[in-house]
Amino acid sequence: MKWDTLHQRSTRTQQPVWRLSGMPAVLGLTAAGFAGFAALLPVAPLWALLGGADEAGSGLVNAVLMFATILTQGFVPGLVRRFGAAPVLGTGLTLLGGPSLLHLFSGELWWTLTLSAVRGAGFGILTVCGSAAVARVVPPARHGAAIGAFGAAIAVPQVLLLSMGTWLVEAAGFWLVFALGTLPLIGIVFVPGFGRAWDSSDVAAVDATPPTDGGGRRRRLPSGLVRPMIMLLAVTLAGGALITFAPQLVSFPLAATGGLALLTITAALTRWSVGGLADRYGTRPFLGPFVLLTTAGLILCAFAVADPQSTRVVLFLLAMSLTGVAYGGLQNLTLLLSLSAVRRDEYDTASAVWNMGFDAGTGVGSILIGSLAAGLGFPLALMVAAGISIATLPLALARESRRP
Repeated sequence: MKWDTLHQRSTRTQQPVWRLSGMPAVLGLTAAGFAGFAALLPVAPLWALLGGADEAGSGLVNAVLMFATILTQGFVPGLVRRFGAAPVLGTGLTLLGGPSLLHLFSGELWWTLTLSAVRGAGFGILTVCGSAAVARVVPPARHGAAIGAFGAAIAVPQVLLLSMGTWLVEAAGFWLVFALGTLPLIGIVFVPGFGRAWDSSDVAAVDATPPTDGGGRRRRLPSGLVRPMIMLLAVTLAGGALITFAPQLVSFPLAATGGLALLTITAALTRWSVGGLADRYGTRPFLGPFVLLTTAGLILCAFAVADPQSTRVVLFLLAMSLTGVAYGGLQNLTLLLSLSAVRRDEYDTASAVWNMGFDAGTGVGSILIGSLAAGLGFPLALMVAAGISIATLPLALARESRRP
């Protein structure tokens, strides 16, 4: 029996991480879910603009999406414990993909915001379940590589759909993008396999309410989660702003398409590659450089779009690439930091907190940069985002917290 256990552990160490039991289902439904999410992320704000909203109103579209996501995420562990992972995740994919075609009924802001809220609830379920599942089905020593594979399942559809969204609108119309927004419904076919993997893992699901310490008292949220969440807030504020407003930042659509493609490709490559390196060397050597890259990318972007009538395209593309590298790398590293700061039975909590930080940053970036741009213009708004980024550098250089 002991030899069998050792052999099983050795096999799980040698296998490619994406082939480990449960990972194909996790990666499949993640790719489908994020495909529908990515397709609408830059297009839904444009739809609101077409319906009569201003820059601040269009910024509210993704802000409401993220706000609904965050509100939902805190309840997901408790819902999973009560109803099971598969039913909860199936509901989430339905909420995320089902409303997409309903955009065609109206372009008015209130209707777009309503659909964004419903989709945000579904996205909240998908994000918490997905990242928690990766932590549950993969040994801790391979979490970096697993998060890299999970990030690739997120990034590949983003590369294909996020960057092409505005081009597809120009070429075929909004209806095609809204049709692509229903792709999360295809992910439902992977839900049974996901549920089996979740149920067979050896980590108990954690309720959404704070756990107790054995004496009936509530235990505080692990303090080690605060540091990665703040760093994540800053980089996703930057990424969320650029993704939301790329079509409005530049003077012609192809520049936005190219910039979004570079941002998503560099983010995917970095998120994939940095995971294995972090498994070997830890996260600390990489955090500071990625924070500096975020700041540099935002400053360069501000200069590139200083003239609204004539974008400095080469500089804009470089800025989007630099920000993309940091955007992907810090996603991986902050999730690793979050998982390393908690016990195994708190992975669901760490996943929920990390996802809240990610989506809060995206939503804040959308509404803050949109509001500032409406009064001051995009260059100054981007410089504010750069200031927020560099303020997190001391956190990036601090020593890592250890799992209790």
